[in-house]
Amino acid sequence: MLQRPRNSISTLIYCGLFLTTALVTAGVRPALAADPTGDWRVEDGVANIRVAECYGSMWGAVAWEKTPGGRDKNNPDAAKQSRPTLGMPTLIDMKKNSTGDRWEGQVYNAQDGQLYKSTIRLAGPDQLEIQGCVLGFLCGGETWTRVAGPIPSSPVNSMAKSGAKTTVATAPKTAVPAGSAAPKTAAPTVAPAAPKAGQKTAANAQAADPVGDICLLPDIARLPH
Repeated sequence: MLQRPRNSISTLIYCGLFLTTALVTAGVRPALAADPTGDWRVEDGVANIRVAECYGSMWGAVAWEKTPGGRDKNNPDAAKQSRPTLGMPTLIDMKKNSTGDRWEGQVYNAQDGQLYKSTIRLAGPDQLEIQGCVLGFLCGGETWTRVAGPIPSSPVNSMAKSGAKTTVATAPKTAVPAGSAAPKTAAPTVAPAAPKAGQKTAANAQAADPVGDICLLPDIARLPH
């Protein structure tokens, strides 16, 4: 009966253990969530772009400006030349590609008011690579740095999937006998509670984040989806 040399058997066992360990490790290693949503600081630090999923695509809008009060003065549409750049859409209707590693769409270049083809890709949990002409920078690519997020899905995404429409509920009318005056109901008066020390009011929160959910911005919500 032929016998396999001892060193060959040891090599096979070692290789088998190595392969099994590699497969198990690959199976239990958590995959990096490809989520580009959140706030990103552009490469030279002049603005933050908030990226969110709206209607099944990724959109981006200016969420913070180093120099406040900018206007979209180079837009070829005269009606938009006075609109604030804060809240202005920059990443337009970007859809995930077939390989699932990037999103493809358009970017709005405020320097000349034109739209250009562009892609975004996560280069890590805190880095977003942009290819195309972005916010008036040289056409090519740059890397944005995460400053906040990821952020939860916007409520408009659930409404878009279900086809639900927002309705306003009205109170039922009460029949009043002929010749009788309609009963008057006094609206309850509730005095607003004084904010506690260190507590932020809604006005302060709005001032701190004037953009909010970018899916609700008129320049994004009014576009066909």
